[in-house]
Amino acid sequence: MKLLIRGGRVLDPASGTDGIRDILTENGVIREVGENLNAEVDTCVDASGKWVLPGLIDLHVHFRDPGFTDKETIRTGARAAARGGFTTVCQMPNTRPVVDSAEAVREAIHKAEECTYIHVLPIAAITAGQDGEYITDFAGLKAAGAVAVSEDGKSVMNARVARQAMRLAALTDIPVFAHCEDINLRAHGVMNAGAHAKSLGLYGILNAVEDIIAARDILLATDTGCRLHLCHCSTENTVRFVKKARQLGLPVSAEVTPHHFSLDETAVDGTDSNFKMNPPLRSRRDVDALLEGLHDDTMEVISTDHAPHTAEEKSRPFAQAPFGIVGLETSVGLTMTQLVHKGVLTPMQMAQKMSYNPAQIIKSQRGTLLPGRAADITVIDPEAEWTVNPRLFASKGKNTPFAGWKLKGRTVLTVADGRIVYEYREGSETLIDKDVRHLEE
Repeated sequence: MKLLIRGGRVLDPASGTDGIRDILTENGVIREVGENLNAEVDTCVDASGKWVLPGLIDLHVHFRDPGFTDKETIRTGARAAARGGFTTVCQMPNTRPVVDSAEAVREAIHKAEECTYIHVLPIAAITAGQDGEYITDFAGLKAAGAVAVSEDGKSVMNARVARQAMRLAALTDIPVFAHCEDINLRAHGVMNAGAHAKSLGLYGILNAVEDIIAARDILLATDTGCRLHLCHCSTENTVRFVKKARQLGLPVSAEVTPHHFSLDETAVDGTDSNFKMNPPLRSRRDVDALLEGLHDDTMEVISTDHAPHTAEEKSRPFAQAPFGIVGLETSVGLTMTQLVHKGVLTPMQMAQKMSYNPAQIIKSQRGTLLPGRAADITVIDPEAEWTVNPRLFASKGKNTPFAGWKLKGRTVLTVADGRIVYEYREGSETLIDKDVRHLEE
């Protein structure tokens, strides 16, 4: 199959390209990037007025499959990813059973290959069952296809175990994705600690809950030489720690979610649990620090922490409802609206943080539009205005705090290995995945 994307503004951090170009793909590979390309093709897409980026990569999603498929499946999560412009996503291991063995990694890969054309890459657990005690076989997990190890959803609280895991990760050359949360210090907290939490009568989560483990893990990475990636950073101090680590040349990277750079604690009213996430929405000062960290490239990655839950779970009282929101289908719109259109990020920085940098962290050959590389491409209309409607989400999860928000900038085309998997045209959308009816019967 030959595909020609014509006349878009190509933004490719790997080559430094920022200009009007055509992109020709053939049999899943980018064949040529240039001006006024002429070729007989099966499909030609007019991208005039649009931005053409390397396929977006999300390092942090929860697809709940196996074990919690009432919340999400790999198929529905992949459809949400394609609709959001993502061609590669990394799935966290906190399923049931936990992805803590080579067999479980291979099963996750096989299941994804059966139902979707996008790339769903497994992250494996640091400890067996994510119980924080017995370290898994990192070499075996990596050989089976795991791109990182993580205890996401909880921290490895035992510093001795955490250090040993990082030492083994360094020897195996597999990155550690750290969920920075002192579980004992969090206690019964459900939102950011402070005057607002007190006014609502809710237990608070101190910034120190994150800061203590972020600092510890950076120190352990320094000691072991491990490649460390800090997940869903939310505090001013974490930004400060990461900046210092990068100044020292340490192999430390960090991500920020759209909800943490778009909202602060004042959005929480104590009743709507769509505003309950972990880490919680922080103070305005913390949000400003995150924005500065994104602007000056201290914080290298934007990830969603896509965490679907059922409507019944999220309808519980705030204190009893689960943490987490969906994010794949609003990430581009929020990043464009809150960062690019406000001058916090340049368009090229957006491409770096949502595609190129994530690819570098997991050592993927994707995340670029260089000829000879896989034809993973995302096309964005930077001027398109739209309103967030959770009922239209491809994800099973509708738990978003952004319902009704008017955003500027949306994905209009997602191409995975040269195949169109999502296309938006005024008034209509097309999602294409593999026929999995036999799996669902």
